[in-house]
Amino acid sequence: MSAFTEREVEYMKEQRLGRLATVDLEGRPHVVPVGFRYNPELDTVDIGGHNIAASKKFRDVQRTGRAAFVIDDVLPPWRARGVEVRGRAEVLSEGGREVMEDFSEELIRVYPERIVGWGLDSDVFSANGRSVG
Repeated sequence: MSAFTEREVEYMKEQRLGRLATVDLEGRPHVVPVGFRYNPELDTVDIGGHNIAASKKFRDVQRTGRAAFVIDDVLPPWRARGVEVRGRAEVLSEGGREVMEDFSEELIRVYPERIVGWGLDSDVFSANGRSVG
């Protein structure tokens, strides 16, 4: 059974770009846009990129093991919707090309511990936050 709702999974599969937030060992935040995919086999968010292993986000996750990820958009006239995922994260030496064929082989994987979804189940803003795992 997935930690995500059925609509959250559908929404993630419709999107191509999200924002990954990490912190370094001194607690300094870093947020960047990234390509991703929902991994149904592991119920994770897998994040790839070009030359990702040389990036600050990769080093931050490697050192802290934590990350947050947001996918969101706005439909006209003003219907905000999205999913936020916070949790344990790891770096892997393979799997990045499953996110996008021309990405580097390395990958960041986020295991959800807290999920907040909004605007997905109705036109009215209603946050759906819960701890998982």
